[in-house]
Amino acid sequence: FKNIIQSYRDLPKLYNQWCSVVRWEKTTRPFLRTSEFLWQEGHTMHETAEEAQEETIRMLHIYRDFYRDVLAIPAIIGQKTEKEKFAGAEATYTIEPMMHNGVALQGGTSHYFGTGFAEAFDITFTDRDNTVKHPHQTSWGVSTRMIGAIIMAHGDDNGLILPPRIAPIQVVIIPAAQHKPGVLENANAIKDRLAAAGIRVKLDDSDNSAGWKFSQYEMKGVPVRLEIGPRDIENNSCVLVSRVTREKSFVSLDNIEAEVAAMLEQVHNELVARCEKNLAEKTHVAHNHEEFLEIAATKPGYIKAMWCGETACEDQLKDETGGVKSRCIPFGEHENPSDVCACCGKPAKALVVWGRQY
Repeated sequence: FKNIIQSYRDLPKLYNQWCSVVRWEKTTRPFLRTSEFLWQEGHTMHETAEEAQEETIRMLHIYRDFYRDVLAIPAIIGQKTEKEKFAGAEATYTIEPMMHNGVALQGGTSHYFGTGFAEAFDITFTDRDNTVKHPHQTSWGVSTRMIGAIIMAHGDDNGLILPPRIAPIQVVIIPAAQHKPGVLENANAIKDRLAAAGIRVKLDDSDNSAGWKFSQYEMKGVPVRLEIGPRDIENNSCVLVSRVTREKSFVSLDNIEAEVAAMLEQVHNELVARCEKNLAEKTHVAHNHEEFLEIAATKPGYIKAMWCGETACEDQLKDETGGVKSRCIPFGEHENPSDVCACCGKPAKALVVWGRQY
């Protein structure tokens, strides 16, 4: 930035990259905290604080929308407290999806740096009024940790459940009695039709049993299973099975492309609804210190409670509960449970979402 920014005409500078990074992790966790991982990160420089702050919030909402609209994971978004914000940032914003067990996963962050790093590295530009100024900086990122989020938010005892919009195989065709005349020919015809409609489809014509195939693709998380056999062919129909509900639908082959597309959309919506239900059921409200400690000890999930703004109270609550931390000061309209801090009882400054994290 120092070498390429001289004038306001050079701004904004907007960089987005995917890169592999190595980080020291005292304790590694597969998919969540590994010594080396891939992430997407952005670095931008802007002429004014307003432009930089707008970019910071815009990217946070892009991450939230991606989690919900593509990964089928709704999440709370908000601002980190001073204690939890990124070192050197003026403000850090976060997306906090809840995993099935009520534990938070920091899904992505977006930071407004102000001019701090620009000043440290002597990055300047000549502004429109012919004065020399420091540009305002942002940074934001998500990583392959989101794979862990998919596994933990959606998976069950039978294996993965992959959101349809990212599943490498959206529908698997399982022929029944495939040795009988016409079964494989019809299965292949359906495969070709679905592929032509832009649906990612696989036909398993191996000699494994149908039951083995059912279990195999359930474990792999394929969103939709299509079953077809001699009797289905006679009736010009097939069976569609949702990986989420396991409910069977008997549909006509005349409009199979639309039927499969509709079930893929249904699976996405069911995953979102299931996560929303889990988030609602595992979000609790604490009105005072005693309630906070009781909820933390007996109920998994998030706690909504008021906070005075003092780091000492954050530290105390974390120590008393064995790891419940502030996740964020949530955006949007929220009813305040009280007027006082849930730790010290002094006048509260903000509603905070608290929880344990991976």
